[in-house]
Amino acid sequence: MNTLFRFALPLGLALLSACAHRPDSVTVQRQNQCPLAMHVGQSLILTLPSNPTTGFRWVLRGDAPTLLQSLGPEVYSNPEDAGLVGSAGQSTWRFQAQTPGTGQLLLTYQRPWETDVAPAQTFDCAIEVH
Repeated sequence: MNTLFRFALPLGLALLSACAHRPDSVTVQRQNQCPLAMHVGQSLILTLPSNPTTGFRWVLRGDAPTLLQSLGPEVYSNPEDAGLVGSAGQSTWRFQAQTPGTGQLLLTYQRPWETDVAPAQTFDCAIEVH
């Protein structure tokens, strides 16, 4: 019985620690994946459909920058198999949760020169950092 206990206790502790493991990053591609709960130090990878050849750009708004530090500029990519000039692709941003709190990660998809026109799309995600 003592031998069984010696193996069961470490195994049980290992299983508990595996359940408590938090992923290093969160990937979001759709509005329905929000709201987000993150921990300080965790990365957020946000990917949204985009087509800058139409003049539309995603513009970062909201107060999430007080919680999230940008890890670089927006990166645009399009599928290699599209082969069409002007075909749609995706824009990706990387952030890291810096401070505990709550906020909104808000992006609007619009043409920068059309200031009096409503955005074509909006991405609005509530974020809580622990």
